[in-house]
Amino acid sequence: MMNLQIAKWGNSLAVRIPADYVRQIGIKEGDRLQAHLGADGALNLRPAPWSRKAFAQELARDSQALPMGTSVMEQLRQEARY
Repeated sequence: MMNLQIAKWGNSLAVRIPADYVRQIGIKEGDRLQAHLGADGALNLRPAPWSRKAFAQELARDSQALPMGTSVMEQLRQEARY
């Protein structure tokens, strides 16, 4: 058992997760957690299951931000020496 301190983060409150716990549950910055409030007031956190749909949405969003360049295969064909 470990006592943790609540800190202000913008308009919200935040709890820092100790590095030992982070390593044990295998999370990293940017990962998502599921929070569940128990009947006794306990706050339970666990890694959110991987979502194919959420991943596809992130991929579509991020790929729109990337500039399209020359196809690598097309570039190799143009530079090929036969």
